[in-house]
Amino acid sequence: MGYAEAYASLMSRHLAARQGEGLRRLQEGHGHAERLFAETVWWPAFGHFEHLHPEYEISDFKDGFRYLDYAYTPKDLRLAIEIDGFGPHWRNIGRTQFSDHCRRQNDLIIDGWKVLRFTYDDVKDTPRYCQQKLQQFMGRWLGEQRQTEGIDWTEKEVIRLFLRIGRPLTPGDIREQMGVGGKKARALLQSLARKGWIQPASGEKRIRSYCLSMEGKDLLL
Repeated sequence: MGYAEAYASLMSRHLAARQGEGLRRLQEGHGHAERLFAETVWWPAFGHFEHLHPEYEISDFKDGFRYLDYAYTPKDLRLAIEIDGFGPHWRNIGRTQFSDHCRRQNDLIIDGWKVLRFTYDDVKDTPRYCQQKLQQFMGRWLGEQRQTEGIDWTEKEVIRLFLRIGRPLTPGDIREQMGVGGKKARALLQSLARKGWIQPASGEKRIRSYCLSMEGKDLLL
């Protein structure tokens, strides 16, 4: 499934499940910046929209409701993602509104949410930076929280390294970053490739580098 089909499926599922203010917010509040984030940041970084919720409704400290641009909620994780544009809203924001904004983020954190914020300019002009920040976060979370069957701790560290660096890795990269010998570095990559979590990125008869496979990215689900 390509991006356009996957995004259309994401939106149709959520539109069908919403009603009232939640439906109106999704129809009117999910705008250009949020769509651009989905296309240029999230999809290239992970290749799926599982557990990603646009315009996610949460209770606020005033017993009302607010909406996150995106929430990512696989098992054991609640990640709030906000895209901030430097427009009239931010230039003209008053002290009361600024205080309210800070309280909102504090409440999210107290309620157990992780929070990542990206500016619209970064989403538009440097999407690779945003992808890397998300991948670095996921890599840390994978290492600290997830108990993944069939993968030992050294292999998990290699997966975290792929996520943190965000590019194809060579045996030399593994050797340098993890402090292991060349033979051990190649064995780790070959083991992960046999399990289907990484795949060759360059080289045919002799593979020079590897990248995460779709199965490897699915370790985040």
